[in-house]
Amino acid sequence: MQNSPLEVRRAFGLLFVGVAISVGSASILSEIAFEHQDPIYYYGIIWLGSFAITFGAVFGKFRHILPSVRGRMKNSVKWSSPVKAINGLCWAAPFAMIGVFPHFYQYLILLGIGLGNASTYVFMKKFSGLANHEQIIVGAISLVAIPVAVFIDTSFVSNQTVAVIVSRLMIAAAYGTGGIYALAAKK
Repeated sequence: MQNSPLEVRRAFGLLFVGVAISVGSASILSEIAFEHQDPIYYYGIIWLGSFAITFGAVFGKFRHILPSVRGRMKNSVKWSSPVKAINGLCWAAPFAMIGVFPHFYQYLILLGIGLGNASTYVFMKKFSGLANHEQIIVGAISLVAIPVAVFIDTSFVSNQTVAVIVSRLMIAAAYGTGGIYALAAKK
């Protein structure tokens, strides 16, 4: 049985809110771990635990949303190979560049999320006839956050951790805003 567009949008709303909660809580907890000079493996535990707990709660309670998420993602399977490649590069290239430019990783993550969500929105609209506004919201906020993050990073030169945590919180805000939009949508 195919889910209605509103059910699919709400499923993605839950997914995006879950990402926002996970990233936001992991960012704050990892900053606390950093301040306490906890061992490096705590960061992995914090990040994996934040996602596991959040998505365990969201998907455990709302198991019916998984087919909706999968169904919407399958729309991209029908795209031509060049379109899939461009979309994949928009998502992957900024993340791959972290290995080359590790000092810019907080900007490259924002760029990857911004370009990835924006390109998926454009291609989904053009080739699948779906206007997933929550996705363009996440993409736009992430891209707009890059100059904000650069400004904060250059303003707080003595404390680069401020720029990193603010970048992470901007990612959480982008996904949270997109998720809330999707959950509040009427159609």
